[in-house]
Formats: sequence, structure tokens, C-alpha cells
Amino acid sequence: MQLLAVEKLTKSFGGLTAVLNVNIELKRGELIGLIGPNGAGKTTVFNLLTGVYVPTSGSITFFRDDAKTKTALHGLKPHKICKEGVARTFQNIRLFRDLTVFDNVRIAMHKNVKYGLLAGLLHLPSYHREERDIAEASMELLKIFKLDGKKDEYAKNLPYGEQRHLEIARALATDPELLLLDEPAAGMNPAETAQLTELIKWIREKFNLTILLIEHDMSVVMKICERIYVLDYGMLIAEGTPDEIRSNSRVIKAYLGEDVSNA
Repeated sequence: MQLLAVEKLTKSFGGLTAVLNVNIELKRGELIGLIGPNGAGKTTVFNLLTGVYVPTSGSITFFRDDAKTKTALHGLKPHKICKEGVARTFQNIRLFRDLTVFDNVRIAMHKNVKYGLLAGLLHLPSYHREERDIAEASMELLKIFKLDGKKDEYAKNLPYGEQRHLEIARALATDPELLLLDEPAAGMNPAETAQLTELIKWIREKFNLTILLIEHDMSVVMKICERIYVLDYGMLIAEGTPDEIRSNSRVIKAYLGEDVSNA
């Protein structure tokens, strides 16, 4: 069942075209990779999908559970796209560094609060009830990522790998249907990368997610992605299964290299 349709997506910055006529289709429940050399336009695509940039042309359509209700995401602000069910992490970790681990997750939960301004100002029973539920749900997420014991620590004081986990937990706190992971293994050692690979597969099943993944570590991409899109100079040059991408001559020439193609 279709979840996301990207058609002829283009983004130009003055005279420079960063992304040109990109078409991507995601089906519900898939784990898809987006790869390419540095500067190929991968993060620009993520920024377009999440409203950081407005497309120069093209469309981004997000389908709800019944596949009949759809929303045009292109042109929407990031917070509205988040409300639609799209969450992301960043290549360079962007936590609320001077807030606690607990507050980083709790803040993300407030996307879906139902109590109004008056209830919040006057601390009415509906406010207390929902805040209690948010606190409990936040702690459940922290337990999943083994961060509950550090809930009162400042995010900036966590080791790098735990900061990555906290960023994913914060994204999940928004209750997304589509999770965009921008180089989640960046800066990790081989052991941490192996653990992250298993974690990504697990959270896809646990949270019933569709995941689109940017990653330079080909061992991660080839192990967990069911299909892979390849960008080069802002254009899609290939799409297929990991085995098809490994043997694609255009991909090997542009990015992977002979040694990785034989991995």
C-alpha cells in the first residue's frame, strides 16, 4: 500500500540545481535506502520532504492509512509535516543540548496534546491527566533505548552513540508513520554500527514504521534495505534491490567502487 509519492521533485538555488526530477515511491512498511556520493543531493531531498526547503517544482504526496486520503506535503511548514506523520533525524545531531534526556522526548510528545491553552494556563484536570500520560509514554520510550537511567542528565553530556539513540527516540515520540534517518551510523565504531543496524530493523517492526535511510556505510544499507535509490549530481541514476545496486555499472562508477560491489 502506497505511503509516499515523490514526483519530478526539483530544487534550485539560484543557478544551481541541487535536485532534478527525482521520483521516489515508498510503500507502507518498507525500509528503503537513499545513497550517493557527497553532494549528490540526499540531504536536500530530506529537507524537501520535511519542509525545510520548498520545492522549485514537483510534488510530494503523503497517503493516510486507508490510502484514499492524501496530503500534499510540498509547501507545508515543517511542524505541519510532522503533524501529518513524518519525522526525521539529522546528519549532525540536533538535540536540545541543554535540556534533560527526559525533556527532549517529552517535548516531542506535545505535538499531539489535546488540552487547550486555558487548561494549560489554569492547570485544569485535563492538563494534569494528559501531562501524566506524556510522562509515562516518554519513560517507556527511554526504556526501549536504555536511556531511562539517564533521564535527568543533560543531552549534551551523553556519549555520542547515546545521543544518536536519543535523537531517534525523540523522533519516535512524535508518533510518525514515516521515519527519515539521515546518516544514523555517522561517527559510530563498528560495534555501535552493528547494534544500530539491529535497532533500526527492530523499531521498524515495533512501531510499524516505514523508514527512508540515508547512509554512507554500505554494510548498513546492504544488510537492512529492501530497495535502494541512488542519486548522483541531484539526479536518480538507479533504483533496485541491494543485489541489483551492487551490480549496476552506473552506480559502481559513480559511487560504490569495485571493492564494495563485491561485498
